[in-house]
Amino acid sequence: MDRRRNRRVAAFLTVRVWGVDAKSVPFTQHAQVRNISDRGAVLQGMIRPVRAGEILQVQHDEEQAQFRVIWTGKPGTRRQGEIGIESLSSEPFIWDVNLLQCAQVVGKG
Repeated sequence: MDRRRNRRVAAFLTVRVWGVDAKSVPFTQHAQVRNISDRGAVLQGMIRPVRAGEILQVQHDEEQAQFRVIWTGKPGTRRQGEIGIESLSSEPFIWDVNLLQCAQVVGKG
């Protein structure tokens, strides 16, 4: 049984991420979005380790918003370099994707 609160759709988007890493050093890098929901996303390709609870700025095309890191992939596992992020409630939806339409298409597949 899936414990997720929100439906997710696969995505292949490149984003720019910046913030403070686990050693409190400012960074900026590019990463890939693996999937998105109305509340957040999973990013992969994170080079700098970050901590759960950190606030990161994420930019897709010209849109940007702040997200809270919810989980990080453990080093040495297949999830290394992945993070789960959740949009802050006051931030805009930056993904140029209609989630309802995507979910309906997937449901018919």
